[in-house]
Amino acid sequence: MSLVRRIKGLCDEKKVTFAEVERQIGISNGQIRRWDNVSPKSETLQKVADYFDVSTDYLLGRTEVKRNFDLTEKDEKDIQKELQNIINGLEGNSYAAFDGQTIDDMEEEDKELLIASLENTLRIAKKIAKQKYTPKKYR
Repeated sequence: MSLVRRIKGLCDEKKVTFAEVERQIGISNGQIRRWDNVSPKSETLQKVADYFDVSTDYLLGRTEVKRNFDLTEKDEKDIQKELQNIINGLEGNSYAAFDGQTIDDMEEEDKELLIASLENTLRIAKKIAKQKYTPKKYR
């Protein structure tokens, strides 16, 4: 997918036009459309990436991950592994009681809600850690 098509897709998601983006980032009118034939300056490309909160690699088609702090397949596997470790630690453990019940004694619906909550918490924590601890040169 070309650079202009990627930007067009982002514009559609954000419900803005090329002209609005160009005005907001301070480039000349029609500049983005010209990028089909001419490569943009790196500073201008970075401005567009910042405007849409995506990486320049995503704009250039080098990756499908829009943001550096989006979770990768490896991150998802790590989350599932950690979730399983937590669940295993809760099973049969009388110290981890919820209203006097261990996870083994819980109704299936309550158990599923607890697991979903734990999984969501792990995802949020992973994203925050990636945002906070990824060096700027890798963003």
